[in-house]
Amino acid sequence: MGSDQRMQWCGWSVSLEVTFRAAPRKRGPLGPFLEPMLAVLGLTLQLVVAVPSDTPPPAPRRRVQAVEVSDWYSKRLTLHRRLSYATIPVFAFQWAAGEQIWDKGAAAPAWARTGHRIGAATVATVFVANTVTGALNLWESRRVPQGRGQRTMHAISMLVAQAGFTWAGAFLSEQAETDFDKRALHRKVALTSMGITLTSGLLMTVLNK
Repeated sequence: MGSDQRMQWCGWSVSLEVTFRAAPRKRGPLGPFLEPMLAVLGLTLQLVVAVPSDTPPPAPRRRVQAVEVSDWYSKRLTLHRRLSYATIPVFAFQWAAGEQIWDKGAAAPAWARTGHRIGAATVATVFVANTVTGALNLWESRRVPQGRGQRTMHAISMLVAQAGFTWAGAFLSEQAETDFDKRALHRKVALTSMGITLTSGLLMTVLNK
């Protein structure tokens, strides 16, 4: 019997006793014995509901085990975030230079042609550094359940973006200078990789609290 039922039974017994006490007394053969009988009945009900039930106690809660990470985890995470923020202006410059090359081809200004290659090398360097720091932190936090799904999805999406940048830069860039179809494919792959990178980083910034 639960605690709510015990309180209900106790309330009924007390209410029953009070009701009969407050009721006008009637003379009868049981008149002198009615009040003692009601008192005994109420006391019996209270004793019955006070008997401990056979319900087993609830199982103790399992304690959450604390997982500690090293100081290098925080340092790598700080570097990882700063490099990620640094790619935003690089992406903007790459888009502007790429539009010049897309519209004018070989007649594009020198800043666009030279800057586009420098920007591609910068993006590649940042992705290599962030791949190393991200992989090390992902391994070190493998036993931390909080945010594990977010970290895993971020790692997968960034590997996909890195593969896209590698394909666009290492395999399509030279062909794009003379072949219009390859230039269109280069542009599409690069912009898709940029979108994946920015979306994944934004989700980690918003959800990883």
